[in-house]
Amino acid sequence: MNLPDELHDINPRFWLSRYKKTSVSYLMKMGIFYLVLGLGLQQVGNGLAQHFISNYQVPSVPISLALGLSSGPLEEIMFFGTLFYLTGNYLVVLAGGVIWSVLHVFNTGNFALTNLAYGSVFFTIPHIFFSLRTWISGKGWFAILFHASWNGIVLGMQCTQGSTCIPITSGFGFYLDLSSIGATIVLSVALYRMYRHGKLHGSLKS
Repeated sequence: MNLPDELHDINPRFWLSRYKKTSVSYLMKMGIFYLVLGLGLQQVGNGLAQHFISNYQVPSVPISLALGLSSGPLEEIMFFGTLFYLTGNYLVVLAGGVIWSVLHVFNTGNFALTNLAYGSVFFTIPHIFFSLRTWISGKGWFAILFHASWNGIVLGMQCTQGSTCIPITSGFGFYLDLSSIGATIVLSVALYRMYRHGKLHGSLKS
């Protein structure tokens, strides 16, 4: 019996394979599936941290809008898209995703073990597979838009619920914000050139 495409694609056995369909509505379903799964895992991660680490506090840091809005596209391009177009190797892209996920543990203003962002790491685990599969399915632009949109939604919720939100930070953070914006622009151009080169190379082969 043939299973519906959605049931096939949410089966963990196929999380390293291309999606059965790549329409925008279908990719949205897959994105929401992995997003909900990530939110559930985030609660598990925070709960485990609070259970095993005494005096653990879920980190809360001032939010830079510039960094928050540019980080989604930058992360997708740096850890997924660039690796995919440079190597074409799924496992290399997966490794990039794992590194990206682990780095989220430092999404805090205090690097003590009692204040690292363990829940954020748990949250990003499903997104590794969503981004990987979206890129290898030839829809990397959707991964960028989905990631950026989610970051924008989270920023909007946090800023309207009392979190400290600033357009761009000062001091060292100012250079970090500018670097994030600049790197996003540069890598976007580089990725597009890789994409165009790949299409041209493919057309010459055919």
